[in-house]
Amino acid sequence: MKLPELPDLPVRGVLDEVVKTLDGRGTAVLVAPPGTGKTTLVPLALAAGTSGRVVVAEPRRLAARAAAGRMAALLGEPVGATVGYSVRGDRKVGPGTRVEVVTSGLLVRRLQNDPELAGVDVVVLDECHERHLDADLLLALLLDARGGLRPDLRVLATSATVAADRLAVLLGGERPAPVLQVRGRAYPVEMEYISALPKEGVEAHVARVTRSALTGSDGDVLVFLPGAAEIRRVTAQLSGLHGVDVLPLHGRLSGAAQDAALRPGARRRVVLSTAVAESSLTVPGVRAVVDSGLSRVPHVDHRRGLSGLATVRVSAAVAEQRAGRAGREAPGWAWRCWPEYEHATLPAYPEPEIRTADLTRLALELACWGTADGQGLGWWDPPPPGALAAGREVLRALGAERADGAVTERGRRMAALGLHPRLARALLDGAAAVGSRSAAEVVALLDDDTVISTVDLVAGIRSLRSDPPQRWKREVDRLRRLVEDASAVAGSLGRAADDVALVAALAYPERLARRRGPGSPSYLMAGGTAVSLPPGSGVAEAEWLAVAGASRDPGRSEGRIRLAAIADEQLARQAAPDLVVTADEVDWAGGDVVARRVERLGAIILSEKPLRKPDRALVEQALRRGLASIGPELLRWNADAIALRQRLDFLHRTLGAPWPAVNDQALLADPDSWLGPELATANRRSDLERVDAGQALRRLLPWPEAARFDELAPERLEVPSGSRVRIDYSGEVPVLAVKVQEIFGWTDLPRLADGRTSLLLHLLSPAQRPIAVTADLPSFWRTGWPQVRAELRGRYPKHAWPEDPTTTPAHRGTSRRIPRD
Repeated sequence: MKLPELPDLPVRGVLDEVVKTLDGRGTAVLVAPPGTGKTTLVPLALAAGTSGRVVVAEPRRLAARAAAGRMAALLGEPVGATVGYSVRGDRKVGPGTRVEVVTSGLLVRRLQNDPELAGVDVVVLDECHERHLDADLLLALLLDARGGLRPDLRVLATSATVAADRLAVLLGGERPAPVLQVRGRAYPVEMEYISALPKEGVEAHVARVTRSALTGSDGDVLVFLPGAAEIRRVTAQLSGLHGVDVLPLHGRLSGAAQDAALRPGARRRVVLSTAVAESSLTVPGVRAVVDSGLSRVPHVDHRRGLSGLATVRVSAAVAEQRAGRAGREAPGWAWRCWPEYEHATLPAYPEPEIRTADLTRLALELACWGTADGQGLGWWDPPPPGALAAGREVLRALGAERADGAVTERGRRMAALGLHPRLARALLDGAAAVGSRSAAEVVALLDDDTVISTVDLVAGIRSLRSDPPQRWKREVDRLRRLVEDASAVAGSLGRAADDVALVAALAYPERLARRRGPGSPSYLMAGGTAVSLPPGSGVAEAEWLAVAGASRDPGRSEGRIRLAAIADEQLARQAAPDLVVTADEVDWAGGDVVARRVERLGAIILSEKPLRKPDRALVEQALRRGLASIGPELLRWNADAIALRQRLDFLHRTLGAPWPAVNDQALLADPDSWLGPELATANRRSDLERVDAGQALRRLLPWPEAARFDELAPERLEVPSGSRVRIDYSGEVPVLAVKVQEIFGWTDLPRLADGRTSLLLHLLSPAQRPIAVTADLPSFWRTGWPQVRAELRGRYPKHAWPEDPTTTPAHRGTSRRIPRD
């Protein structure tokens, strides 16, 4: 293959070095910023130096098509001749194709079918820095195949960022792969930060800044937004711009619409793009960039069973790449839609998808590869064990993986469809139930729900059937051909609306949902997550829904339904028979034991009836839950029981073991040690409420030490008057509250707990009012008593107020009751 005169791009100067390095070492890393020509010139140079095929893996379909088109144009040939591409549902290659551009996911499938990659000499992994899930998986599988079956396969990884050390180690092992660097030709870019106005939404903010960019710069304006929906709304807000074309650019557009954004226009343009234009594509004529500062990434909430795309702040590296697009061809301008002080808080690099995404599809590919847990593969970042285990659990539920981790034949068939395993299951089982076309239509929509703008899945299918977008129609035809057979073309078994709901439910059985109350917009999904319908959904009257899409905004307790079809109980039972379980449930609910036989579909109650003779063990478990939720106060605590608990607590705090802790936490941690017999015989709350807590607590008294319980922590103490006064153990220090006349003659206070603790004396007047608090009685008699005596002898003249109380006999009542010699 002879190369034509290549354009003067920065990478042209290192092409010979790249080819030579790859020939000598077999692997290499090429670090080159966007716009240097690494995606288009390097594969052509590699093809010129080898007799086999060069396969270029791109993270996105749009980028694969665009790269193939650009390389073919450089050769002066149509796409499909020397340079071709293969993406899901679209392929243009010929017998003479030397360079084939594919998506990472498609190359994973090809590698599964042919681990030797027969006829391929070089694989170029483009844009590795973006850390897409398929790209990380492809890298791991490719290195595994190279290490065993194809040691001669040459692998070049390209990255737009300089963080390539880990990549070099992965490719080269103990001897890291060479890292070649190319500097871009960047013109200066003038930066401006513009904050949102109060209560200004994202789209309004971006539209306002875009208008400012049009007046404050020359050339075309490239606007970065997180998704297609935001692009549509900003397009509407920019309507009426004079002499300016507003063009969308994202992966869900038709090829013609994508091409329109990627070629110069006759008039000035505003190109509204997703992250696809950060590094994978070059938009010509751009002099200004408006960056929303947002990006959309895969995210899964395992606890709530919700997965989808989350809108997040971009990283500093991505923001730098976006701004750099303005300085590709000339000095430019970049407007960032956030305050400048926030820029320092951005993460340095984007989070790899493998850390945040749903790993069910990755788990299926690993099972097909023969390493279900991913062990033994070289990962840039290994899949998180919890997320991978969750994915494998889904595969087992779908019948795609056996308990030992081996892939089933059904699993291999699902993987071959190129869909998420859930959608593959819906297509395979749905085709048999409702016909291949109906199943394919619903699955194609579930795989790309941007083609409709309604929550009502059935209404969305109707609109697509009446006016089908080409990409949806092509995908429907592709999927239908994949599953069509004698049993699948027989047609629907029911009504069209039921067909749609059934296929959606087959994909997401745990998202079957039932209304939580009459007229409520809130539904409970079988997986246990609550979700709500937005106003004007078109399905608000439904008792049952087959939820196809749901997400949860930060801070909200319930998820939000994005796409659903009306269903019913019969359909739910048909779609999710494995979730239907009948069980005797005895629980603590509404403050008492509730025993019932319940039929559930996941978390949804289908029917229930009371149980007359529930299982004794289940009742005891429910009572324990009730005790744990309410606490020991569920029992009957009279004054004696409370005092006993306080005395035990005092000894535990003062002496420690063997005296037990009797706070709530300790009692609830081991209820058997003190409440076992009652729990074994009680049937309901009222039974526990009759339990004498004091009698139960006495089971905790340690023997033989308990023989000294009344000595160490006496319930009452005899004072000099002969009265037996109750000691209050409710505070940190035991308190003896007694009339002062009853302790005349005491020169010191008795001590408790083998002398470890002194009493705190609360001295009372004849009217039981406090007159003094002391822990040092001798000091009180010397210094405090004269003042007390002076204040109270006139108020209580019938009572004794001697100058020296230590020599006056203690007595009850008035002074007439003082004992006489």
